[in-house]
Amino acid sequence: MKIFVKKGVLADTKSQAIILTLFEDSKKLTGMALEIDQKSNGLISEMISNGDFEAKPSQISVIYTRGSLPAKRIALVGLGKHSEFSLEKLRAAFASVMRHLRNLNIKEAATSINLNLIPRKKDQVIQAVAEGSLLGLYQYTPFKTVGREDLKEMDQLNIIANEKDFSVIESAIKKARIITQAVYFARDLVSAPSNEMTPSIMAQKAREIARRKNVSCQVLDKDKMKEMGMNALLAVASGSNEEPKFIILEYAGGKKSEAPVVLVGKGLTFDSGGISIKPADKMDEMKTDMSGGAAVMGVIMAAADLQLPLNITVLIPATENMPSGTAYKPGDIIKSYSGKTIEVLNTDAEGRLILADALAYASEFKPAAVIDVATLTGACIVALGDDVIGMLGTDDKLKKEIDKAAQTTGELVWELPLWESYHELIKSDIADYKNSGSRVAGTITAAAFLSKFVGDSPWVHLDIAGPSWTNKDKTYIPKGASGVAVRLLVEFLRNRVQK
Repeated sequence: MKIFVKKGVLADTKSQAIILTLFEDSKKLTGMALEIDQKSNGLISEMISNGDFEAKPSQISVIYTRGSLPAKRIALVGLGKHSEFSLEKLRAAFASVMRHLRNLNIKEAATSINLNLIPRKKDQVIQAVAEGSLLGLYQYTPFKTVGREDLKEMDQLNIIANEKDFSVIESAIKKARIITQAVYFARDLVSAPSNEMTPSIMAQKAREIARRKNVSCQVLDKDKMKEMGMNALLAVASGSNEEPKFIILEYAGGKKSEAPVVLVGKGLTFDSGGISIKPADKMDEMKTDMSGGAAVMGVIMAAADLQLPLNITVLIPATENMPSGTAYKPGDIIKSYSGKTIEVLNTDAEGRLILADALAYASEFKPAAVIDVATLTGACIVALGDDVIGMLGTDDKLKKEIDKAAQTTGELVWELPLWESYHELIKSDIADYKNSGSRVAGTITAAAFLSKFVGDSPWVHLDIAGPSWTNKDKTYIPKGASGVAVRLLVEFLRNRVQK
Protein backbone atom coordinates (compact mmCIF):
# COMPACT_ATOMS: atom_id res chain seq x y z
CA MET A 1 0.00 0.00 0.00
CA LYS A 2 1.11 3.56 -0.70
CA ILE A 3 0.65 6.50 1.66
CA PHE A 4 0.23 9.99 0.26
CA VAL A 5 0.01 13.31 2.08
CA LYS A 6 -2.48 15.74 0.55
CA LYS A 7 -3.59 19.24 1.45
CA GLY A 8 -7.23 19.66 2.30
CA VAL A 9 -9.96 19.05 4.86
CA LEU A 10 -11.01 15.51 5.77
CA ALA A 11 -14.73 16.38 5.86
CA ASP A 12 -14.53 17.55 2.24
CA THR A 13 -12.44 14.63 0.99
CA LYS A 14 -13.84 12.23 -1.56
CA SER A 15 -12.91 8.71 -0.45
CA GLN A 16 -14.20 5.17 -0.12
CA ALA A 17 -13.77 5.63 3.64
CA ILE A 18 -12.54 8.35 5.96
CA ILE A 19 -11.03 7.18 9.24
CA LEU A 20 -11.74 8.96 12.51
CA THR A 21 -10.11 8.12 15.86
CA LEU A 22 -12.07 8.75 19.07
CA PHE A 23 -11.32 8.41 22.78
CA GLU A 24 -13.52 6.34 25.07
CA ASP A 25 -13.72 8.99 27.78
CA SER A 26 -14.34 12.03 25.57
CA LYS A 27 -17.35 13.94 26.86
CA LYS A 28 -18.26 15.37 23.48
CA LEU A 29 -17.14 15.47 19.88
CA THR A 30 -14.64 18.17 19.00
CA GLY A 31 -12.54 19.29 16.05
CA MET A 32 -12.72 17.26 12.88
CA ALA A 33 -15.04 14.65 14.41
CA LEU A 34 -17.56 17.37 15.31
CA GLU A 35 -17.34 18.93 11.84
CA ILE A 36 -17.91 15.55 10.14
CA ASP A 37 -20.76 14.73 12.52
CA GLN A 38 -22.48 18.02 11.75
CA LYS A 39 -22.04 17.63 7.99
CA SER A 40 -23.37 14.03 8.14
CA ASN A 41 -26.49 15.06 10.08
CA GLY A 42 -25.31 13.54 13.37
CA LEU A 43 -24.39 10.05 12.18
CA ILE A 44 -21.47 9.76 14.61
CA SER A 45 -23.21 11.16 17.67
CA GLU A 46 -26.17 8.88 16.97
CA MET A 47 -23.89 5.82 16.98
CA ILE A 48 -22.33 6.92 20.27
CA SER A 49 -25.61 7.86 22.00
CA ASN A 50 -27.14 4.51 21.03
CA GLY A 51 -24.19 2.70 22.60
CA ASP A 52 -23.16 1.17 19.25
CA PHE A 53 -19.66 2.68 19.48
CA GLU A 54 -17.79 3.13 22.76
CA ALA A 55 -14.30 3.90 21.34
CA LYS A 56 -12.68 1.06 23.26
CA PRO A 57 -9.13 0.25 22.08
CA SER A 58 -9.21 -0.78 18.38
CA GLN A 59 -13.04 -1.03 18.35
CA ILE A 60 -14.31 -0.34 14.82
CA SER A 61 -17.64 0.82 13.43
CA VAL A 62 -18.31 1.67 9.79
CA ILE A 63 -21.09 4.14 8.93
CA TYR A 64 -22.44 4.71 5.42
CA THR A 65 -22.79 8.45 4.77
CA ARG A 66 -25.65 8.08 2.21
CA GLY A 67 -24.49 11.10 0.25
CA SER A 68 -24.20 13.49 3.22
CA LEU A 69 -20.42 13.66 2.69
CA PRO A 70 -18.12 13.27 -0.33
CA ALA A 71 -16.80 10.10 1.39
CA LYS A 72 -18.90 6.93 1.07
CA ARG A 73 -18.14 5.70 4.59
CA ILE A 74 -16.94 6.89 7.98
CA ALA A 75 -14.76 4.32 9.76
CA LEU A 76 -14.64 5.01 13.49
CA VAL A 77 -11.80 3.44 15.47
CA GLY A 78 -11.34 3.61 19.23
CA LEU A 79 -8.22 4.68 21.08
CA GLY A 80 -9.48 3.73 24.55
CA LYS A 81 -9.13 6.05 27.53
CA HIS A 82 -7.15 9.24 27.02
CA SER A 83 -5.16 8.64 30.22
CA GLU A 84 -4.02 5.23 28.92
CA PHE A 85 -3.17 6.36 25.40
CA SER A 86 0.19 5.36 23.89
CA LEU A 87 1.90 5.06 20.53
CA GLU A 88 1.22 1.30 20.69
CA LYS A 89 -2.53 1.95 21.03
CA LEU A 90 -2.33 4.23 17.98
CA ARG A 91 -0.43 1.64 15.93
CA ALA A 92 -2.91 -1.05 16.93
CA ALA A 93 -5.93 1.12 16.09
CA PHE A 94 -4.75 1.92 12.57
CA ALA A 95 -3.66 -1.67 11.92
CA SER A 96 -7.11 -2.89 12.97
CA VAL A 97 -9.12 -0.37 10.97
CA MET A 98 -7.00 -0.82 7.83
CA ARG A 99 -7.39 -4.61 7.97
CA HIS A 100 -11.14 -4.19 8.55
CA LEU A 101 -11.47 -1.95 5.50
CA ARG A 102 -9.36 -4.33 3.41
CA ASN A 103 -11.69 -7.18 4.39
CA LEU A 104 -14.57 -5.07 3.05
CA ASN A 105 -12.62 -4.95 -0.23
CA ILE A 106 -12.04 -1.22 0.13
CA LYS A 107 -8.99 -0.12 -1.83
CA GLU A 108 -8.52 3.45 -0.66
CA ALA A 109 -9.07 5.42 2.54
CA ALA A 110 -8.26 8.83 3.98
CA THR A 111 -7.58 10.17 7.44
CA SER A 112 -6.12 13.16 9.23
CA ILE A 113 -3.70 13.08 12.16
CA ASN A 114 -4.15 14.95 15.41
CA LEU A 115 -0.59 16.10 16.04
CA ASN A 116 -1.40 17.00 19.64
CA LEU A 117 -2.17 13.43 20.73
CA ILE A 118 1.18 13.33 22.52
CA PRO A 119 2.65 16.81 23.19
CA ARG A 120 6.14 17.40 21.77
CA LYS A 121 6.12 14.08 19.92
CA LYS A 122 4.49 15.00 16.62
CA ASP A 123 6.92 12.95 14.50
CA GLN A 124 6.35 9.85 16.62
CA VAL A 125 2.56 10.19 16.36
CA ILE A 126 2.73 10.48 12.57
CA GLN A 127 5.15 7.57 12.35
CA ALA A 128 2.90 5.40 14.55
CA VAL A 129 -0.09 6.00 12.24
CA ALA A 130 1.97 4.97 9.21
CA GLU A 131 3.55 1.97 10.95
CA GLY A 132 0.23 0.62 12.18
CA SER A 133 -1.39 1.09 8.78
CA LEU A 134 1.41 -0.52 6.79
CA LEU A 135 2.67 -3.23 9.13
CA GLY A 136 -0.82 -4.44 9.96
CA LEU A 137 -1.55 -5.04 6.28
CA TYR A 138 1.51 -7.24 5.66
CA GLN A 139 0.85 -10.50 3.79
CA TYR A 140 3.37 -13.09 2.57
CA THR A 141 1.88 -14.53 -0.60
CA PRO A 142 4.57 -15.34 -3.24
CA PHE A 143 3.84 -19.08 -3.08
CA LYS A 144 0.03 -18.79 -3.13
CA THR A 145 -1.44 -20.01 -6.41
CA VAL A 146 -4.82 -21.52 -5.50
CA GLY A 147 -7.37 -18.79 -4.79
CA ARG A 148 -4.87 -16.04 -5.52
CA GLU A 149 -7.60 -13.98 -7.17
CA ASP A 150 -9.39 -13.85 -3.81
CA LEU A 151 -6.50 -12.11 -2.04
CA LYS A 152 -7.50 -8.60 -0.99
CA GLU A 153 -5.14 -5.65 -1.02
CA MET A 154 -5.42 -2.08 0.19
CA ASP A 155 -3.91 0.25 -2.40
CA GLN A 156 -3.78 3.70 -0.87
CA LEU A 157 -4.09 5.73 2.32
CA ASN A 158 -4.29 9.52 1.98
CA ILE A 159 -3.23 11.63 4.93
CA ILE A 160 -5.16 14.90 4.71
CA ALA A 161 -3.25 17.84 6.18
CA ASN A 162 -3.68 21.58 6.44
CA GLU A 163 -1.17 24.04 5.02
CA LYS A 164 0.57 24.56 8.37
CA ASP A 165 1.23 20.88 9.15
CA PHE A 166 1.76 19.59 5.62
CA SER A 167 5.58 19.65 5.51
CA VAL A 168 5.95 18.14 9.00
CA ILE A 169 3.59 15.27 8.16
CA GLU A 170 5.09 14.67 4.72
CA SER A 171 8.62 14.45 6.14
CA ALA A 172 7.61 12.06 8.93
CA ILE A 173 5.59 9.86 6.56
CA LYS A 174 8.56 9.61 4.20
CA LYS A 175 10.77 8.36 7.05
CA ALA A 176 8.07 5.98 8.29
CA ARG A 177 7.74 4.48 4.80
CA ILE A 178 11.49 3.81 4.70
CA ILE A 179 11.42 2.08 8.10
CA THR A 180 8.34 -0.02 7.35
CA GLN A 181 9.83 -1.08 4.00
CA ALA A 182 12.85 -2.35 5.95
CA VAL A 183 10.53 -4.30 8.28
CA TYR A 184 8.74 -5.77 5.24
CA PHE A 185 12.14 -6.76 3.83
CA ALA A 186 13.07 -8.56 7.05
CA ARG A 187 9.67 -10.25 7.28
CA ASP A 188 9.98 -11.48 3.70
CA LEU A 189 13.42 -12.98 4.36
CA VAL A 190 12.27 -14.75 7.51
CA SER A 191 9.00 -15.96 5.93
CA ALA A 192 10.78 -17.53 2.96
CA PRO A 193 11.19 -21.33 3.18
CA SER A 194 14.75 -22.50 3.75
CA ASN A 195 15.03 -23.90 0.23
CA GLU A 196 14.37 -20.34 -1.00
CA MET A 197 16.54 -18.61 1.62
CA THR A 198 19.90 -20.35 1.68
CA PRO A 199 23.11 -18.64 2.84
CA SER A 200 23.90 -17.90 -0.82
CA ILE A 201 20.51 -16.30 -1.42
CA MET A 202 20.86 -14.31 1.78
CA ALA A 203 24.23 -13.07 0.53
CA GLN A 204 22.62 -12.04 -2.76
CA LYS A 205 20.01 -10.04 -0.84
CA ALA A 206 22.87 -8.28 0.94
CA ARG A 207 24.48 -7.42 -2.39
CA GLU A 208 21.19 -5.88 -3.49
CA ILE A 209 21.20 -3.66 -0.40
CA ALA A 210 24.70 -2.53 -1.36
CA ARG A 211 23.35 -0.88 -4.53
CA ARG A 212 22.47 2.03 -2.25
CA LYS A 213 24.68 5.07 -1.93
CA ASN A 214 27.52 4.70 0.60
CA VAL A 215 26.82 0.98 1.16
CA SER A 216 29.33 -1.76 0.30
CA CYS A 217 29.12 -5.53 0.58
CA GLN A 218 31.74 -8.23 0.94
CA VAL A 219 30.90 -11.94 1.18
CA LEU A 220 33.52 -14.32 2.54
CA ASP A 221 33.35 -17.87 1.20
CA LYS A 222 34.28 -21.14 2.90
CA ASP A 223 37.92 -21.05 1.79
CA LYS A 224 38.43 -17.50 3.03
CA MET A 225 36.82 -18.34 6.37
CA LYS A 226 39.11 -21.35 6.71
CA GLU A 227 42.12 -19.18 5.95
CA MET A 228 41.02 -16.67 8.61
CA GLY A 229 40.36 -19.34 11.23
CA MET A 230 36.59 -19.01 11.56
CA ASN A 231 36.43 -22.62 12.66
CA ALA A 232 33.39 -22.28 14.93
CA LEU A 233 31.26 -21.09 12.02
CA LEU A 234 32.73 -23.74 9.72
CA ALA A 235 32.04 -26.48 12.27
CA VAL A 236 28.34 -25.61 12.31
CA ALA A 237 28.32 -25.53 8.50
CA SER A 238 30.15 -28.86 8.15
CA GLY A 239 27.02 -31.02 8.04
CA SER A 240 25.32 -29.11 5.21
CA ASN A 241 25.70 -29.20 1.46
CA GLU A 242 24.87 -25.49 1.40
CA GLU A 243 28.00 -23.32 1.38
CA PRO A 244 28.28 -21.01 4.39
CA LYS A 245 28.68 -17.29 3.79
CA PHE A 246 30.03 -14.55 6.03
CA ILE A 247 28.27 -11.36 4.99
CA ILE A 248 29.81 -7.94 5.64
CA LEU A 249 27.75 -4.82 4.88
CA GLU A 250 29.21 -1.38 5.54
CA TYR A 251 27.40 1.95 5.43
CA ALA A 252 29.65 5.02 5.41
CA GLY A 253 27.32 7.82 6.46
CA GLY A 254 29.66 9.45 8.99
CA LYS A 255 33.19 10.80 8.94
CA LYS A 256 35.93 8.37 7.92
CA SER A 257 37.55 8.70 11.33
CA GLU A 258 34.31 7.89 13.17
CA ALA A 259 34.12 4.44 14.78
CA PRO A 260 31.23 2.35 13.43
CA VAL A 261 28.34 0.81 15.27
CA VAL A 262 28.64 -2.91 14.52
CA LEU A 263 25.46 -4.96 14.28
CA VAL A 264 25.85 -8.73 14.27
CA GLY A 265 22.92 -10.92 13.19
CA LYS A 266 22.58 -14.68 13.53
CA GLY A 267 22.03 -16.15 10.06
CA LEU A 268 20.98 -19.79 10.56
CA THR A 269 18.89 -20.26 7.42
CA PHE A 270 17.78 -23.64 8.75
CA ASP A 271 18.51 -25.28 12.09
CA SER A 272 17.80 -28.99 12.41
CA GLY A 273 19.82 -29.13 15.62
CA GLY A 274 22.55 -31.09 13.86
CA ILE A 275 23.56 -34.38 15.49
CA SER A 276 21.67 -33.22 18.62
CA ILE A 277 18.62 -33.17 16.40
CA LYS A 278 15.46 -31.28 17.34
CA PRO A 279 12.04 -32.92 17.71
CA ALA A 280 10.02 -33.04 14.48
CA ASP A 281 7.25 -30.88 15.94
CA LYS A 282 7.65 -27.28 14.75
CA MET A 283 11.01 -27.98 13.14
CA ASP A 284 9.53 -26.28 10.06
CA GLU A 285 9.73 -23.00 11.99
CA MET A 286 13.51 -23.33 12.16
CA LYS A 287 13.68 -21.47 8.86
CA THR A 288 13.26 -18.43 11.14
CA ASP A 289 16.64 -18.91 12.84
CA MET A 290 18.07 -16.23 10.58
CA SER A 291 15.72 -13.57 11.97
CA GLY A 292 18.61 -11.70 13.59
CA GLY A 293 20.50 -11.57 10.30
CA ALA A 294 17.39 -10.41 8.46
CA ALA A 295 16.81 -7.71 11.07
CA VAL A 296 20.29 -6.17 10.86
CA MET A 297 20.09 -6.23 7.05
CA GLY A 298 16.84 -4.29 7.33
CA VAL A 299 18.47 -1.83 9.73
CA ILE A 300 21.38 -0.95 7.45
CA MET A 301 18.95 -0.70 4.52
CA ALA A 302 16.82 1.83 6.44
CA ALA A 303 19.86 3.72 7.76
CA ALA A 304 21.16 4.21 4.22
CA ASP A 305 17.76 5.30 2.89
CA LEU A 306 17.36 7.72 5.82
CA GLN A 307 20.91 8.96 5.12
CA LEU A 308 21.85 8.77 8.80
CA PRO A 309 25.22 10.47 9.44
CA LEU A 310 26.73 7.38 11.09
CA ASN A 311 29.08 4.58 10.13
CA ILE A 312 27.42 1.19 10.49
CA THR A 313 28.84 -2.28 9.90
CA VAL A 314 26.66 -5.36 9.69
CA LEU A 315 28.11 -8.86 10.12
CA ILE A 316 26.06 -11.98 9.37
CA PRO A 317 27.45 -15.50 9.72
CA ALA A 318 25.08 -17.45 7.47
CA THR A 319 24.83 -21.23 7.35
CA GLU A 320 22.60 -24.24 7.87
CA ASN A 321 22.98 -26.64 10.80
CA MET A 322 22.38 -30.16 9.50
CA PRO A 323 23.15 -33.75 10.57
CA SER A 324 25.31 -35.81 8.23
CA GLY A 325 28.44 -37.92 8.10
CA THR A 326 30.50 -34.74 7.92
CA ALA A 327 28.67 -32.85 10.70
CA TYR A 328 30.41 -31.68 13.84
CA LYS A 329 29.65 -33.79 16.91
CA PRO A 330 29.11 -33.52 20.66
CA GLY A 331 32.53 -33.80 22.27
CA ASP A 332 34.39 -32.01 19.47
CA ILE A 333 36.77 -29.21 20.39
CA ILE A 334 37.01 -26.20 18.07
CA LYS A 335 39.56 -23.41 17.92
CA SER A 336 37.59 -20.24 17.17
CA TYR A 337 38.61 -17.12 15.24
CA SER A 338 39.63 -15.48 18.52
CA GLY A 339 42.04 -18.34 19.28
CA LYS A 340 39.93 -19.50 22.23
CA THR A 341 38.88 -23.13 22.26
CA ILE A 342 35.32 -24.41 22.59
CA GLU A 343 34.12 -27.82 23.72
CA VAL A 344 30.90 -28.78 21.91
CA LEU A 345 28.42 -30.38 24.28
CA ASN A 346 25.34 -29.82 22.14
CA THR A 347 25.28 -29.21 18.39
CA ASP A 348 21.89 -27.50 18.81
CA ALA A 349 23.68 -24.71 20.67
CA GLU A 350 25.07 -23.63 17.32
CA GLY A 351 24.02 -19.98 17.22
CA ARG A 352 26.50 -18.97 19.89
CA LEU A 353 29.28 -20.72 17.92
CA ILE A 354 28.75 -18.78 14.70
CA LEU A 355 28.26 -15.57 16.70
CA ALA A 356 31.50 -16.22 18.60
CA ASP A 357 33.49 -15.91 15.36
CA ALA A 358 31.43 -12.93 14.18
CA LEU A 359 31.75 -11.05 17.48
CA ALA A 360 35.48 -11.65 17.60
CA TYR A 361 35.78 -10.40 14.02
CA ALA A 362 33.77 -7.30 14.96
CA SER A 363 36.73 -6.15 17.06
CA GLU A 364 38.71 -5.64 13.84
CA PHE A 365 36.51 -2.61 13.09
CA LYS A 366 37.38 -0.90 16.42
CA PRO A 367 33.67 -0.31 17.00
CA ALA A 368 31.95 2.39 19.03
CA ALA A 369 29.45 -0.26 20.06
CA VAL A 370 28.57 -3.86 19.23
CA ILE A 371 24.99 -5.16 19.27
CA ASP A 372 24.13 -8.71 18.31
CA VAL A 373 20.62 -9.89 17.46
CA ALA A 374 19.77 -13.58 17.57
CA THR A 375 17.02 -16.13 18.00
CA LEU A 376 19.36 -17.71 20.48
CA THR A 377 17.54 -19.58 23.25
CA GLY A 378 14.20 -21.23 23.91
CA ALA A 379 14.96 -20.39 27.54
CA CYS A 380 14.31 -16.73 26.73
CA ILE A 381 10.75 -17.60 25.70
CA VAL A 382 10.28 -19.51 28.95
CA ALA A 383 11.56 -16.52 30.92
CA LEU A 384 9.93 -13.62 29.08
CA GLY A 385 7.23 -15.04 26.81
CA ASP A 386 6.61 -14.35 23.13
CA ASP A 387 6.50 -10.55 23.14
CA VAL A 388 9.68 -9.37 24.85
CA ILE A 389 13.33 -9.28 23.78
CA GLY A 390 15.88 -10.49 26.31
CA MET A 391 18.71 -7.97 26.76
CA LEU A 392 22.10 -8.63 28.31
CA GLY A 393 25.38 -6.81 27.97
CA THR A 394 28.46 -5.19 29.40
CA ASP A 395 27.66 -1.50 28.98
CA ASP A 396 24.94 0.21 31.04
CA LYS A 397 24.85 3.32 28.86
CA LEU A 398 24.31 1.26 25.72
CA LYS A 399 21.57 -0.76 27.42
CA LYS A 400 19.80 2.45 28.46
CA GLU A 401 19.94 3.75 24.87
CA ILE A 402 18.35 0.57 23.59
CA ASP A 403 15.68 0.59 26.29
CA LYS A 404 14.78 4.19 25.39
CA ALA A 405 14.31 3.15 21.76
CA ALA A 406 12.24 0.17 22.90
CA GLN A 407 9.82 2.41 24.80
CA THR A 408 9.22 4.48 21.65
CA THR A 409 8.86 1.61 19.18
CA GLY A 410 6.98 -0.86 21.36
CA GLU A 411 9.63 -3.52 20.66
CA LEU A 412 10.19 -4.02 24.36
CA VAL A 413 13.37 -5.31 25.99
CA TRP A 414 13.93 -6.71 29.47
CA GLU A 415 17.37 -6.92 31.00
CA LEU A 416 18.64 -10.15 32.48
CA PRO A 417 21.73 -10.23 34.73
CA LEU A 418 25.15 -11.24 33.51
CA TRP A 419 26.88 -11.63 36.86
CA GLU A 420 30.25 -13.33 37.20
CA SER A 421 28.78 -16.37 38.95
CA TYR A 422 27.00 -17.35 35.73
CA HIS A 423 30.29 -17.48 33.85
CA GLU A 424 31.35 -20.50 35.91
CA LEU A 425 28.63 -22.52 34.15
CA ILE A 426 30.32 -22.29 30.74
CA LYS A 427 33.85 -23.19 31.77
CA SER A 428 35.11 -26.42 30.23
CA ASP A 429 37.34 -29.02 31.88
CA ILE A 430 39.28 -29.72 28.69
CA ALA A 431 38.88 -26.52 26.61
CA ASP A 432 38.48 -22.81 27.39
CA TYR A 433 34.68 -22.84 27.28
CA LYS A 434 31.81 -25.19 26.56
CA ASN A 435 28.99 -24.23 24.24
CA SER A 436 26.22 -25.20 26.63
CA GLY A 437 25.72 -24.71 30.36
CA SER A 438 23.25 -26.66 32.45
CA ARG A 439 19.47 -26.38 32.03
CA VAL A 440 19.31 -23.44 34.43
CA ALA A 441 19.66 -19.82 33.25
CA GLY A 442 19.99 -20.88 29.61
CA THR A 443 19.61 -17.37 28.16
CA ILE A 444 22.16 -15.95 30.59
CA THR A 445 24.79 -18.66 30.10
CA ALA A 446 24.44 -18.26 26.31
CA ALA A 447 25.15 -14.54 26.68
CA ALA A 448 28.00 -15.28 29.11
CA PHE A 449 29.52 -17.49 26.41
CA LEU A 450 29.19 -14.72 23.79
CA SER A 451 30.79 -12.18 26.12
CA LYS A 452 34.07 -14.15 25.98
CA PHE A 453 34.48 -13.22 22.31
CA VAL A 454 33.47 -9.55 22.28
CA GLY A 455 36.66 -7.88 23.43
CA ASP A 456 36.60 -4.47 25.11
CA SER A 457 33.90 -2.76 23.05
CA PRO A 458 30.57 -1.74 24.62
CA TRP A 459 28.31 -4.71 23.85
CA VAL A 460 24.66 -5.67 24.11
CA HIS A 461 23.08 -8.99 23.17
CA LEU A 462 19.41 -9.10 22.11
CA ASP A 463 17.72 -12.50 22.26
CA ILE A 464 14.69 -12.29 19.95
CA ALA A 465 13.67 -15.96 20.15
CA GLY A 466 10.21 -15.03 21.46
CA PRO A 467 8.99 -12.10 19.34
CA SER A 468 10.66 -13.02 16.02
CA TRP A 469 7.72 -15.23 14.97
CA THR A 470 4.10 -15.36 16.08
CA ASN A 471 1.61 -18.18 15.67
CA LYS A 472 -1.36 -15.82 15.97
CA ASP A 473 -2.29 -12.40 14.67
CA LYS A 474 -1.16 -9.57 16.93
CA THR A 475 -2.10 -5.90 16.68
CA TYR A 476 0.11 -4.83 13.78
CA ILE A 477 1.99 -8.12 13.41
CA PRO A 478 0.05 -10.64 11.31
CA LYS A 479 0.69 -14.31 12.02
CA GLY A 480 4.23 -15.25 10.99
CA ALA A 481 7.45 -13.24 10.85
CA SER A 482 7.49 -10.00 12.83
CA GLY A 483 10.65 -8.29 11.58
CA VAL A 484 11.37 -7.50 15.24
CA ALA A 485 14.41 -5.36 16.13
CA VAL A 486 14.41 -3.42 12.84
CA ARG A 487 12.39 -0.50 14.21
CA LEU A 488 14.10 -0.80 17.59
CA LEU A 489 17.62 -0.47 16.21
CA VAL A 490 16.72 2.20 13.64
CA GLU A 491 15.26 4.28 16.48
CA PHE A 492 18.41 3.61 18.55
CA LEU A 493 20.56 4.87 15.66
CA ARG A 494 18.36 7.92 15.06
CA ASN A 495 18.65 8.81 18.75
CA ARG A 496 22.45 8.60 18.45
CA VAL A 497 22.31 11.07 15.57
CA GLN A 498 20.22 13.50 17.63
CA LYS A 499 22.79 13.35 20.42
